[in-house]
Amino acid sequence: MKKYIYLITLTATAFFVTSCGSEDKKAVEDNSPAIVVKTSQVEANSNSPFLAVSGKIQATNSADLSTRMMGYVNKVHVNVGDKVRKGQLLVSINNADLQAKRAQVNAGITEATAAFNNAQKDYNRFKNLFAENSASQKEMDDMTANFEMAKARLESANQMKNEVNAQFTYSNITAPFRGTITSKNVEAGNMANPGVPLISMETPGAFEVMAMVPESEISTIKKGTTVDVLVKSINQSIKGKVTEVSTSAKNTGGQYLVKIDLGKTEANILSGMFTTVQFPVERKAKSEMVLVPTEAIITNGQLSGVYTVSQSNTALLRWLRLGRTFGDQVEVLSGLNGDEAYIISAEGKLYNGAKISVQ
Repeated sequence: MKKYIYLITLTATAFFVTSCGSEDKKAVEDNSPAIVVKTSQVEANSNSPFLAVSGKIQATNSADLSTRMMGYVNKVHVNVGDKVRKGQLLVSINNADLQAKRAQVNAGITEATAAFNNAQKDYNRFKNLFAENSASQKEMDDMTANFEMAKARLESANQMKNEVNAQFTYSNITAPFRGTITSKNVEAGNMANPGVPLISMETPGAFEVMAMVPESEISTIKKGTTVDVLVKSINQSIKGKVTEVSTSAKNTGGQYLVKIDLGKTEANILSGMFTTVQFPVERKAKSEMVLVPTEAIITNGQLSGVYTVSQSNTALLRWLRLGRTFGDQVEVLSGLNGDEAYIISAEGKLYNGAKISVQ
Protein backbone atom coordinates (compact mmCIF):
# COMPACT_ATOMS: atom_id res chain seq x y z
CA MET A 1 0.00 0.00 0.00
CA LYS A 2 2.83 2.37 0.81
CA LYS A 3 4.49 1.59 -2.50
CA TYR A 4 1.33 2.50 -4.37
CA ILE A 5 0.97 5.80 -2.57
CA TYR A 6 4.64 6.53 -3.27
CA LEU A 7 4.14 6.00 -6.98
CA ILE A 8 1.16 8.33 -7.01
CA THR A 9 3.25 10.98 -5.30
CA LEU A 10 5.99 10.63 -7.90
CA THR A 11 3.46 10.96 -10.69
CA ALA A 12 1.98 14.09 -9.17
CA THR A 13 5.42 15.58 -8.68
CA ALA A 14 6.39 14.85 -12.28
CA PHE A 15 3.15 16.44 -13.47
CA PHE A 16 3.85 19.50 -11.35
CA VAL A 17 7.41 19.85 -12.69
CA THR A 18 6.18 19.40 -16.24
CA SER A 19 3.56 22.07 -15.74
CA CYS A 20 6.11 24.49 -14.34
CA GLY A 21 8.42 23.84 -17.31
CA SER A 22 5.62 24.65 -19.73
CA GLU A 23 4.89 27.86 -17.87
CA ASP A 24 8.59 28.80 -18.04
CA LYS A 25 8.67 28.23 -21.78
CA LYS A 26 5.65 30.42 -22.23
CA ALA A 27 7.29 33.08 -20.07
CA VAL A 28 10.44 33.31 -22.21
CA GLU A 29 8.58 33.24 -25.51
CA ASP A 30 9.72 36.23 -27.65
CA ASN A 31 6.79 38.61 -28.09
CA SER A 32 8.89 41.58 -29.22
CA PRO A 33 7.84 43.27 -32.47
CA ALA A 34 9.66 42.30 -35.65
CA ILE A 35 12.40 44.65 -36.89
CA VAL A 36 11.53 46.15 -40.25
CA VAL A 37 14.41 45.58 -42.72
CA LYS A 38 15.20 46.18 -46.35
CA THR A 39 16.92 43.51 -48.40
CA SER A 40 18.75 43.41 -51.68
CA GLN A 41 19.58 40.63 -54.09
CA VAL A 42 23.21 39.66 -54.60
CA GLU A 43 24.66 41.34 -57.67
CA ALA A 44 26.66 38.95 -59.80
CA ASN A 45 28.94 40.50 -62.40
CA SER A 46 29.65 37.89 -65.04
CA ASN A 47 28.31 39.51 -68.22
CA SER A 48 31.59 40.76 -69.67
CA PRO A 49 34.19 38.23 -70.82
CA PHE A 50 36.88 40.92 -70.58
CA LEU A 51 39.11 41.64 -67.62
CA ALA A 52 37.80 44.43 -65.38
CA VAL A 53 39.54 45.62 -62.21
CA SER A 54 39.03 48.40 -59.70
CA GLY A 55 41.09 51.57 -59.70
CA LYS A 56 41.36 55.02 -58.21
CA ILE A 57 42.01 58.38 -59.87
CA GLN A 58 44.90 60.52 -58.71
CA ALA A 59 46.65 63.62 -60.03
CA THR A 60 49.67 62.95 -62.24
CA ASN A 61 51.63 65.63 -60.40
CA SER A 62 51.00 65.83 -56.66
CA ALA A 63 53.05 66.50 -53.53
CA ASP A 64 52.75 66.23 -49.74
CA LEU A 65 54.87 69.04 -48.32
CA SER A 66 56.62 68.67 -44.97
CA THR A 67 59.60 70.13 -43.14
CA ARG A 68 62.91 68.80 -41.82
CA MET A 69 62.85 70.99 -38.74
CA MET A 70 60.70 71.16 -35.63
CA GLY A 71 59.04 74.42 -34.69
CA TYR A 72 55.80 76.27 -34.11
CA VAL A 73 53.83 77.37 -37.16
CA ASN A 74 53.66 81.17 -37.37
CA LYS A 75 51.17 81.36 -40.23
CA VAL A 76 49.49 79.28 -42.92
CA HIS A 77 49.15 81.49 -45.96
CA VAL A 78 46.73 79.34 -48.03
CA ASN A 79 43.45 77.45 -47.75
CA VAL A 80 42.13 74.32 -49.41
CA GLY A 81 41.14 75.05 -52.99
CA ASP A 82 43.52 77.98 -53.45
CA LYS A 83 45.48 78.12 -56.69
CA VAL A 84 49.17 78.83 -56.09
CA ARG A 85 52.15 79.60 -58.29
CA LYS A 86 55.55 77.98 -58.16
CA GLY A 87 57.65 79.38 -55.30
CA GLN A 88 54.69 80.95 -53.47
CA LEU A 89 54.98 80.94 -49.66
CA LEU A 90 52.57 78.45 -48.11
CA VAL A 91 53.59 77.94 -44.45
CA SER A 92 55.88 79.96 -42.17
CA ILE A 93 57.55 78.17 -39.24
CA ASN A 94 59.20 80.00 -36.34
CA ASN A 95 62.93 80.27 -37.08
CA ALA A 96 64.28 82.42 -34.23
CA ASP A 97 66.93 79.80 -33.44
CA LEU A 98 68.06 79.76 -37.07
CA GLN A 99 68.34 83.55 -37.11
CA ALA A 100 70.57 83.41 -34.02
CA LYS A 101 72.67 80.71 -35.63
CA ARG A 102 72.97 82.73 -38.84
CA ALA A 103 74.21 85.74 -36.84
CA GLN A 104 76.86 83.52 -35.26
CA VAL A 105 77.87 82.18 -38.66
CA ASN A 106 78.13 85.70 -40.14
CA ALA A 107 80.35 86.75 -37.22
CA GLY A 108 82.51 83.68 -37.83
CA ILE A 109 82.79 84.55 -41.51
CA THR A 110 83.93 88.08 -40.63
CA GLU A 111 86.58 86.71 -38.30
CA ALA A 112 87.74 84.07 -40.77
CA THR A 113 87.92 86.64 -43.57
CA ALA A 114 90.12 88.96 -41.51
CA ALA A 115 92.42 86.07 -40.56
CA PHE A 116 92.61 84.95 -44.19
CA ASN A 117 93.50 88.42 -45.48
CA ASN A 118 96.24 88.78 -42.87
CA ALA A 119 97.61 85.30 -43.63
CA GLN A 120 97.56 86.05 -47.34
CA LYS A 121 99.59 89.24 -46.86
CA ASP A 122 102.14 87.41 -44.73
CA TYR A 123 102.36 84.63 -47.29
CA ASN A 124 102.93 87.03 -50.18
CA ARG A 125 105.55 88.98 -48.19
CA PHE A 126 107.51 85.89 -47.19
CA LYS A 127 107.20 84.55 -50.71
CA ASN A 128 109.04 87.62 -52.00
CA LEU A 129 111.59 87.41 -49.19
CA PHE A 130 112.19 83.74 -49.93
CA ALA A 131 112.71 84.53 -53.59
CA GLU A 132 115.40 87.05 -52.55
CA ASN A 133 116.96 84.51 -50.16
CA SER A 134 115.99 86.74 -47.21
CA ALA A 135 113.77 84.07 -45.55
CA SER A 136 114.54 80.49 -44.69
CA GLN A 137 112.68 77.45 -46.00
CA LYS A 138 111.27 76.82 -42.53
CA GLU A 139 109.79 80.31 -42.35
CA MET A 140 108.30 79.93 -45.82
CA ASP A 141 106.76 76.57 -44.90
CA ASP A 142 105.21 78.04 -41.74
CA MET A 143 103.68 80.97 -43.66
CA THR A 144 102.33 78.61 -46.29
CA ALA A 145 100.73 76.41 -43.63
CA ASN A 146 99.18 79.44 -41.88
CA PHE A 147 97.80 80.68 -45.18
CA GLU A 148 96.26 77.31 -46.08
CA MET A 149 94.67 76.94 -42.62
CA ALA A 150 93.20 80.44 -42.80
CA LYS A 151 91.84 79.66 -46.25
CA ALA A 152 90.26 76.41 -44.97
CA ARG A 153 88.67 78.17 -41.99
CA LEU A 154 87.10 80.75 -44.28
CA GLU A 155 85.75 78.02 -46.56
CA SER A 156 84.33 76.16 -43.56
CA ALA A 157 82.57 79.31 -42.34
CA ASN A 158 81.04 79.89 -45.79
CA GLN A 159 79.79 76.31 -45.93
CA MET A 160 78.18 76.71 -42.51
CA LYS A 161 76.35 79.74 -43.93
CA ASN A 162 75.11 77.60 -46.83
CA GLU A 163 73.87 75.00 -44.34
CA VAL A 164 71.95 77.60 -42.33
CA ASN A 165 70.44 79.06 -45.50
CA ALA A 166 69.33 75.57 -46.53
CA GLN A 167 67.62 75.12 -43.16
CA PHE A 168 65.80 78.42 -43.70
CA THR A 169 64.11 76.89 -46.77
CA TYR A 170 62.47 74.34 -44.46
CA SER A 171 61.12 77.07 -42.20
CA ASN A 172 59.37 78.67 -45.17
CA ILE A 173 57.42 76.04 -47.10
CA THR A 174 56.92 77.12 -50.71
CA ALA A 175 55.04 75.59 -53.63
CA PRO A 176 57.30 73.32 -55.73
CA PHE A 177 55.06 73.78 -58.79
CA ARG A 178 51.94 75.59 -59.94
CA GLY A 179 48.82 73.86 -58.71
CA THR A 180 45.89 73.72 -56.29
CA ILE A 181 45.92 73.14 -52.53
CA THR A 182 44.06 69.89 -51.79
CA SER A 183 44.51 69.58 -48.01
CA LYS A 184 45.78 71.60 -45.06
CA ASN A 185 46.87 69.60 -42.02
CA VAL A 186 48.23 72.38 -39.80
CA GLU A 187 47.10 75.69 -38.31
CA ALA A 188 48.94 78.65 -36.82
CA GLY A 189 50.27 77.74 -33.38
CA ASN A 190 50.59 74.02 -34.12
CA MET A 191 53.90 72.24 -33.79
CA ALA A 192 55.42 71.21 -37.11
CA ASN A 193 57.31 67.91 -36.89
CA PRO A 194 59.87 66.59 -39.37
CA GLY A 195 58.39 64.40 -42.09
CA VAL A 196 54.73 65.03 -41.15
CA PRO A 197 52.74 66.42 -44.15
CA LEU A 198 51.64 70.01 -43.63
CA ILE A 199 50.17 70.89 -47.02
CA SER A 200 49.13 68.76 -50.00
CA MET A 201 48.79 70.09 -53.51
CA GLU A 202 48.37 68.84 -57.04
CA THR A 203 48.32 70.05 -60.60
CA PRO A 204 44.69 70.04 -61.85
CA GLY A 205 43.69 68.74 -65.24
CA ALA A 206 46.22 65.90 -65.50
CA PHE A 207 45.03 62.60 -64.03
CA GLU A 208 46.00 58.96 -63.96
CA VAL A 209 44.42 55.78 -62.61
CA MET A 210 46.14 53.38 -60.23
CA ALA A 211 44.62 49.93 -60.82
CA MET A 212 45.32 46.63 -59.05
CA VAL A 213 45.44 43.52 -61.26
CA PRO A 214 45.43 39.97 -59.78
CA GLU A 215 48.40 37.71 -60.37
CA SER A 216 46.35 35.38 -62.57
CA GLU A 217 45.78 38.18 -65.11
CA ILE A 218 48.89 40.40 -64.96
CA SER A 219 50.77 38.50 -67.67
CA THR A 220 48.22 39.66 -70.27
CA ILE A 221 48.61 43.37 -69.50
CA LYS A 222 51.02 45.21 -71.80
CA LYS A 223 52.41 48.74 -71.68
CA GLY A 224 50.77 51.05 -74.24
CA THR A 225 47.44 49.19 -74.26
CA THR A 226 44.35 51.40 -74.65
CA VAL A 227 41.71 50.70 -71.99
CA ASP A 228 38.23 51.89 -71.02
CA VAL A 229 37.97 53.60 -67.63
CA LEU A 230 34.46 53.82 -66.17
CA VAL A 231 34.17 56.57 -63.54
CA LYS A 232 31.27 55.38 -61.39
CA SER A 233 30.42 58.67 -59.67
CA ILE A 234 29.71 60.43 -62.98
CA ASN A 235 28.75 57.27 -64.92
CA GLN A 236 31.10 58.16 -67.75
CA SER A 237 33.68 56.13 -69.63
CA ILE A 238 37.08 57.61 -70.53
CA LYS A 239 39.83 56.24 -72.74
CA GLY A 240 43.21 55.70 -71.11
CA LYS A 241 46.59 54.21 -71.92
CA VAL A 242 48.69 51.86 -69.80
CA THR A 243 51.96 53.63 -68.94
CA GLU A 244 53.41 51.38 -66.21
CA VAL A 245 53.04 47.69 -65.32
CA SER A 246 54.55 46.57 -62.03
CA THR A 247 56.57 43.36 -62.03
CA SER A 248 56.36 42.79 -58.27
CA ALA A 249 53.51 42.35 -55.79
CA LYS A 250 55.77 42.15 -52.74
CA ASN A 251 54.15 45.11 -50.98
CA THR A 252 50.67 44.99 -52.52
CA GLY A 253 49.28 41.71 -51.21
CA GLY A 254 49.32 39.69 -54.43
CA GLN A 255 47.91 42.52 -56.55
CA TYR A 256 50.06 44.10 -59.28
CA LEU A 257 50.01 47.86 -59.75
CA VAL A 258 49.12 49.17 -63.21
CA LYS A 259 49.22 52.89 -63.98
CA ILE A 260 46.92 54.30 -66.67
CA ASP A 261 47.28 57.81 -68.11
CA LEU A 262 43.96 59.53 -68.83
CA GLY A 263 45.50 62.30 -70.90
CA LYS A 264 43.47 65.44 -71.54
CA THR A 265 39.76 64.96 -70.91
CA GLU A 266 36.77 67.23 -70.51
CA ALA A 267 35.13 64.86 -68.01
CA ASN A 268 34.48 66.36 -64.59
CA ILE A 269 36.76 64.05 -62.65
CA LEU A 270 38.60 64.61 -59.37
CA SER A 271 41.32 62.85 -57.43
CA GLY A 272 40.06 60.00 -55.27
CA MET A 273 37.18 58.93 -57.53
CA PHE A 274 36.78 55.17 -57.91
CA THR A 275 36.85 53.57 -61.33
CA THR A 276 36.47 50.26 -63.11
CA VAL A 277 39.19 49.64 -65.69
CA GLN A 278 38.30 47.27 -68.53
CA PHE A 279 41.26 45.82 -70.42
CA PRO A 280 40.80 44.50 -73.98
CA VAL A 281 41.95 41.03 -72.92
CA GLU A 282 39.84 38.00 -72.18
CA ARG A 283 39.36 37.18 -68.52
CA LYS A 284 41.14 33.96 -67.53
CA ALA A 285 39.04 33.34 -64.43
CA LYS A 286 35.51 32.49 -65.61
CA SER A 287 33.81 32.38 -62.20
CA GLU A 288 31.12 35.00 -61.66
CA MET A 289 31.91 37.91 -59.38
CA VAL A 290 29.57 38.43 -56.41
CA LEU A 291 29.39 42.07 -55.26
CA VAL A 292 27.73 43.61 -52.19
CA PRO A 293 27.78 47.26 -51.01
CA THR A 294 30.35 48.04 -48.34
CA GLU A 295 27.68 49.67 -46.14
CA ALA A 296 26.00 46.27 -45.69
CA ILE A 297 29.19 44.64 -44.33
CA ILE A 298 29.29 43.88 -40.60
CA THR A 299 32.77 43.72 -39.03
CA ASN A 300 33.86 42.08 -35.80
CA GLY A 301 37.61 42.27 -35.36
CA GLN A 302 39.09 40.64 -38.45
CA LEU A 303 35.79 38.99 -39.42
CA SER A 304 33.40 40.42 -42.02
CA GLY A 305 29.87 39.34 -42.82
CA VAL A 306 26.31 40.30 -43.73
CA TYR A 307 22.89 39.61 -42.25
CA THR A 308 20.70 37.34 -44.35
CA VAL A 309 17.06 36.26 -43.94
CA SER A 310 16.41 32.77 -42.58
CA GLN A 311 13.40 30.60 -43.52
CA SER A 312 11.73 31.54 -40.22
CA ASN A 313 12.06 35.29 -40.94
CA THR A 314 14.91 35.91 -38.50
CA ALA A 315 18.24 37.67 -39.04
CA LEU A 316 21.11 35.30 -39.69
CA LEU A 317 24.70 36.60 -39.62
CA ARG A 318 26.77 35.06 -42.40
CA TRP A 319 30.56 35.38 -42.25
CA LEU A 320 32.24 36.08 -45.60
CA ARG A 321 35.64 36.04 -47.24
CA LEU A 322 36.06 39.31 -49.10
CA GLY A 323 38.21 40.24 -52.09
CA ARG A 324 38.80 43.40 -54.06
CA THR A 325 36.92 46.67 -53.60
CA PHE A 326 35.13 48.28 -56.54
CA GLY A 327 34.19 51.78 -55.42
CA ASP A 328 31.33 51.39 -52.92
CA GLN A 329 31.08 47.63 -53.52
CA VAL A 330 33.24 44.73 -52.40
CA GLU A 331 33.79 41.32 -53.97
CA VAL A 332 32.61 38.26 -52.01
CA LEU A 333 34.91 35.31 -52.57
CA SER A 334 32.96 32.85 -50.42
CA GLY A 335 30.04 32.73 -47.99
CA LEU A 336 27.31 34.15 -50.24
CA ASN A 337 25.83 32.83 -53.45
CA GLY A 338 24.53 34.71 -56.45
CA ASP A 339 20.88 33.83 -55.77
CA GLU A 340 20.64 34.98 -52.13
CA ALA A 341 19.31 38.14 -50.49
CA TYR A 342 20.94 40.10 -47.69
CA ILE A 343 19.84 42.90 -45.38
CA ILE A 344 21.03 46.39 -46.33
CA SER A 345 19.21 48.44 -43.64
CA ALA A 346 17.12 47.90 -40.51
CA GLU A 347 14.90 50.04 -38.30
CA GLY A 348 16.56 48.72 -35.16
CA LYS A 349 19.59 46.83 -33.90
CA LEU A 350 20.01 43.46 -35.57
CA TYR A 351 21.42 40.37 -33.91
CA ASN A 352 21.45 36.67 -34.67
CA GLY A 353 17.93 35.31 -34.39
CA ALA A 354 16.17 38.69 -34.26
CA LYS A 355 12.64 38.63 -35.69
CA ILE A 356 12.46 40.67 -38.87
CA SER A 357 9.84 41.87 -41.30
CA VAL A 358 11.01 42.40 -44.87
CA GLN A 359 9.69 45.66 -46.24
